[in-house]
Amino acid sequence: MKNNFDDFKIGDMSPKWERVTGPMEWNRFAAANDEFYLVHMDDQVAIDAENPEGMFGMGQMRFSYIHNAIRDWLGDEIEVKQVSCRYTAINQKNDTLSTTLKVIEKITNEKDEKILKLEVDVMRQDGTSTTPGFALVKL
Repeated sequence: MKNNFDDFKIGDMSPKWERVTGPMEWNRFAAANDEFYLVHMDDQVAIDAENPEGMFGMGQMRFSYIHNAIRDWLGDEIEVKQVSCRYTAINQKNDTLSTTLKVIEKITNEKDEKILKLEVDVMRQDGTSTTPGFALVKL
């Protein structure tokens, strides 16, 4: 694992961080976060909410995947200063989600802190972007 600022170049990509998600994972996440919303747990409720494929995954779970991917790539010693993303598509039962991180800027601020700006996203197995955004990570 590299986490020396000088070792990074614009365009560097993290290793693929991947998870298959479905009702079991969603229920665990709901229990840990008190997020029991029925569109994530009941097919008919989700169908009634106009998702013909039934229950679907949680945006906040994908947000947590971004954080996990950052920590797995850069280690626990870093400081995640900011993560911002949009939920542009949902994920369905048993989708394989891959989190991607790409260095898009290297910043040295007025405090001489070394910060990487990362482009982030969580993609479905068909290549659909579901959670595009960015992160600022202090090394």
